[in-house]
Amino acid sequence: MKSCVLDASAILALGHGEDGSHVVAEHLENAAISAVNWSEVIRRSRERDVDATAVRAALADANVVVVPFDESDADTTASLWERTRRAGLSLADRACLALASRLGVPAVTADRAWVSLDVDVEVICIR
Repeated sequence: MKSCVLDASAILALGHGEDGSHVVAEHLENAAISAVNWSEVIRRSRERDVDATAVRAALADANVVVVPFDESDADTTASLWERTRRAGLSLADRACLALASRLGVPAVTADRAWVSLDVDVEVICIR
């Protein structure tokens, strides 16, 4: 069983030593990340010339699993649009919440806007 689902913003905060990285570290062991969010981590890592392979190895050491984005997640992600659009959540943000909902675990993010959402998922904001 997974402990939580990590948003790309949480992984990036940890990797770059940003505010809240200690909170991510506390939730890292046995966590999951959606393949959609993993794609965002890779893209943003490349922007900063960070080796995504090293990031993936570190996550694997903590038993963080990249979970495929499946049809069920796609349906839930789409259904979350109406409830999250005013907060400006992206597709990747909603994919994270959809996976957390499917697994029945909290979502860990650096995005404060998630805390006020009515999405039936516990949100842990790292900042």
